[in-house]
Amino acid sequence: MRSGEEIPAASHVRGHELSATGVTVAYDGTDVVHDASVTLRPGQVTVLVGPNGSGKSTLLRTIARLQRPRTATLEIDDADALALSPREFSRLVALLTQGRPTPTGLTVRDVVEFGRYPYRGRWGRADPDGPAAVDRALALTGVAELADRGAEHLSGGQLQRVWLASCLAQETGVLLLDEPTTYLDLRYQIELLDLVRDLADDHGIAVGAVLHDLDQAAALADRIVLLHEGRIVADGLPEDVLTAQRLTDTYGIRIEVDTDPLTGRLRTRAIGRHHTRSERLSTPS
Repeated sequence: MRSGEEIPAASHVRGHELSATGVTVAYDGTDVVHDASVTLRPGQVTVLVGPNGSGKSTLLRTIARLQRPRTATLEIDDADALALSPREFSRLVALLTQGRPTPTGLTVRDVVEFGRYPYRGRWGRADPDGPAAVDRALALTGVAELADRGAEHLSGGQLQRVWLASCLAQETGVLLLDEPTTYLDLRYQIELLDLVRDLADDHGIAVGAVLHDLDQAAALADRIVLLHEGRIVADGLPEDVLTAQRLTDTYGIRIEVDTDPLTGRLRTRAIGRHHTRSERLSTPS
């Protein structure tokens, strides 16, 4: 994964529209997501943001069919996505989850090859496109030089990129990412977000992501979905959703929003009790 690097894509991969309507999810009889609706469109990046416990990861996992909803309609290209077999669904939608385990006794290439399971068939049917897909995913995520290394010897950031490579090897038209920058240093955070943006712009992939960093969300997203206490409170363009008053109300802390003069993008600042250096210096001792 290198900035400015052209992304090779499988010619047969195309984006799909994935829509979830009326999603309500309950834990132990208590609703934690309330009547939420989200549509992921080809060539667009939709980012879910909100405070801890707002339901954004639960909603993403429900869209990925890993979480059973109390009520929901899930469609992919106007077809009932809930009627698809797990293998059929996995050929269309890939999910990078939080907290994936550290594999032992496996090489990096072995782990990335997990992404090819929807194509192998019950009896180990041949996967002629598999080796090229795995090589492409290793290169895109910058872990090709680690292909023969044992996965248990990787750092947290390296392992996160390996699991992302496994998702890319799956070659789906919808990519779901739950806090994908976890464990990554600044360089790889930016390169991963650039890669996601390229997948949408150049190859028409529909992307849905959960991010905590509001500035990264504003830079990456075509649309932002803001959640609070399990409800969607805003869904739209970054500049329409990420307003100072709405963010202050949602996060329970004063948040200012302006435009970065260098990039022209939205920039947010949470203001704590110790507001600015100048104020601290002017406070009598």
